[in-house]
Amino acid sequence: MNNIQSKIEKEPTKAVVVAGVIIKQDSKFLLVQEKKEKVYGKWNLPAGKVDLGDTIEQTAIKEAKEESGYDVELVNMVGICQEKATDAVKHVYEAKIIGGDLAFPEDEILDAKWFSFDEISEMEEKSKLRDPYVLESIKLFEKK
Repeated sequence: MNNIQSKIEKEPTKAVVVAGVIIKQDSKFLLVQEKKEKVYGKWNLPAGKVDLGDTIEQTAIKEAKEESGYDVELVNMVGICQEKATDAVKHVYEAKIIGGDLAFPEDEILDAKWFSFDEISEMEEKSKLRDPYVLESIKLFEKK
């Protein structure tokens, strides 16, 4: 075994865990527009990194509230998305609105809007989504 193989075997990949929600209402899905420089203007599901001490489910509910203004209840798990070992592990849940009003933190989010499946598909084709997992998750949701 050479040194590179030995090093790889001894260093496990550490991945970031993200939790997000799919909120569907009147045949449309809620997306938020990112303000972070790296992904500025891209659309994403309401989602965020899981903090130490929080569960994945707590994070999904918290991020939905922070990024959309809505209080949500998780209905079921839609799926887990990760393309490469070095990518964030994204846990996606179906959520229903149980309170609140559409509002978002302007220091973190540019906009929040409702889109049809076809509109989101077009956004993916035009590279307007933060990551392919957005459309992949919605497709998984629609199959259920």
